[in-house]
Amino acid sequence: MRVAVIAITRNGAQLGQRLRGGLPAAELHVSSRYAGQAGTVRRLFDPADLKALAASLWKEYDGFVFIMAAGIVVRMIAPLLESKETDPAVVVMDDAGKFAISLIAGHLGGANELAERCAFIAGARPVITTATDVNGLPSFDLLAKEQGWVIDDIGRVKVLNRLLLDGEEIAVVDPTGKTRCWLCGRGKASFHDTFAEAMDSPARGFLFVTNRHLPPQTQPGNLLILRPSNLVLGIGCNRGTSVDDIDAFVTAQLKRIFLSRKSVRLVATVAVKRDEEGLIAFAERLGVPLAFFGSDELNAVAVPSPPSPHAMAAVGASGVAEPAAILGSGGGRLLLKKVKSENVTLAVAEMEEGEPHV
Repeated sequence: MRVAVIAITRNGAQLGQRLRGGLPAAELHVSSRYAGQAGTVRRLFDPADLKALAASLWKEYDGFVFIMAAGIVVRMIAPLLESKETDPAVVVMDDAGKFAISLIAGHLGGANELAERCAFIAGARPVITTATDVNGLPSFDLLAKEQGWVIDDIGRVKVLNRLLLDGEEIAVVDPTGKTRCWLCGRGKASFHDTFAEAMDSPARGFLFVTNRHLPPQTQPGNLLILRPSNLVLGIGCNRGTSVDDIDAFVTAQLKRIFLSRKSVRLVATVAVKRDEEGLIAFAERLGVPLAFFGSDELNAVAVPSPPSPHAMAAVGASGVAEPAAILGSGGGRLLLKKVKSENVTLAVAEMEEGEPHV
């Protein structure tokens, strides 16, 4: 986590130096009044420009430690806040180093953990106010963060965390088994093999861990869906195919077989497509890596579809979509065999547990 430590007093500058020494990726920003009193600093600033400084750094860092009064920080960052999914961690410390307060993005942003670390370095008391933490309960947003799962609807986290705090039963469907380990007997949860079985239970809330697309009209308001990132798209395309053409075809096919694009972890293709602008833009649009495999690697993979003379002539491989999906998923199973449009071929594989093959 890249952290900006910002201090406006002499004591704050000295405390900031201690924090910078204990947080490997921290950079110190100090009021110019105390130049030379805090050791190595990233930037000196005029105290009158504090608000502008915070705004200029907001997107640059993963976390902030403001050594100043909490009221100053609240008024200063309020216009910068967007959502708990994207806001950086914000910790406030007093310049005497007595308290480290997790202020914003306690779970997803990591502010609770950052406050604990600052408290340890400074000999301060960490102040954590998230309800699940102070009651010794797990939180579903932190579960998603630690497992690298995508939260389908961030608003549902609050609903399920409240049910957990109220001691209500939550029905869980999680083929990975990780939710059971995470809860470890904390809270009232029942575990089910199928969605239908869970929905028939007397539970007041539901947690599904799945890459399946569930139509919105079938989802109760007390359902939280967490998306494991375990789908690999194997894609072949004609030269010059646009990103919109690729996106439209992939979206239609995923919808047809009830898979969520939020679970896509990787796009895979043949090495000669390294400069294919449409594919590059499509992976960027999804926010996932783009992996390339040589023709020899693709030809060595057994696939269900017959060899393609067109692919062999164009890229030297008897197929692209299916073998690329299988290789990218580390040998995972095909959920969608090769399908074709005029310009795009697509196959989808589900990863085994672990990292994708990039």
